[in-house]
Amino acid sequence: MKKIDIVVPCYNESEVINLFYRECKKVTDKIEGYNIRYLFIDDGSSDDTLSKLKGICENPDADYISFSRNFGKEAAMYSGLKNTAGDMVVLMDSDLQHPPALLPQMIKGIEEGYDCTATYRATRDGDPPLRIAFTNRFYKLVNKISDVNMPNGAGDFRMMNRKMVNAVVAMSEVQRFSKGIFSWVGFKTKWIAFQDVERAAGRTKWSFWKLFIYAVDGITAFSTAPLRLASVVGACVSFSAFIYLIYVILKTLICGKDFPGFASVVTLILFIGGFIILTCGILGEYIAKIYMEVKNRPVYLIGETSLKDSKEDYEIK
Repeated sequence: MKKIDIVVPCYNESEVINLFYRECKKVTDKIEGYNIRYLFIDDGSSDDTLSKLKGICENPDADYISFSRNFGKEAAMYSGLKNTAGDMVVLMDSDLQHPPALLPQMIKGIEEGYDCTATYRATRDGDPPLRIAFTNRFYKLVNKISDVNMPNGAGDFRMMNRKMVNAVVAMSEVQRFSKGIFSWVGFKTKWIAFQDVERAAGRTKWSFWKLFIYAVDGITAFSTAPLRLASVVGACVSFSAFIYLIYVILKTLICGKDFPGFASVVTLILFIGGFIILTCGILGEYIAKIYMEVKNRPVYLIGETSLKDSKEDYEIK
């Protein structure tokens, strides 16, 4: 009998986690021919999520990993994938915005010969207009300037076979952007659209600012286009300044001293100064990523787990 592991990152989801398990069980209990196991990743929750996970994991089909602190969803997904052994692995959120009813359809995609069955949101009715516009622009931009291709609305809700899971786990960088990693490793993927649904309970942990930072991380993780753009604009500014210098010299030689033009000079100085600061900021983003990687710190630390044979070297005992 083939095995399916369902990895569920959790952060302060005490209001919904029991409901999630019950709703998923209604679907997975009807799936025949597969041994299905749940692996919950507690990402350092500050509420009683962990205690409720311990209650759920009294069932033989569930285990949990609890981090020593909040390391972020990317670390939680990486930990879940790393500690699975199933023939297929599912990533899904615990807020029931990823419909469990799609699981049989996702299994069918793998059985058809695909390495991955991924989902994307066909609608975003629950999001504010500004977030929708920002999201659409992000997907268009990242697909244009990088070597990855992510459909608009692509999420983390997906099922992968063991070959693809091993490839994703092999990419052990600290600064992770899983949406890009899933695309970068390749493999044959079947896409399934689903309608946007509201959270079953609790509140989203993603503010607009966190989404913006996440988007910046995604762009800098899979593209050097910002660096090239800074170089091109810098070259254009330098060339324009050289042309303007020749113009000033010729005008002075022909017409004599010319003191007016204070406003234009100040404008040029502010423009060039602002561009220099912007360029330093772009360089800083890439240097910061290098800095975090070369320190070679673990992606996460496990505080406690119900797994008897955790595949993790950084468990605190």
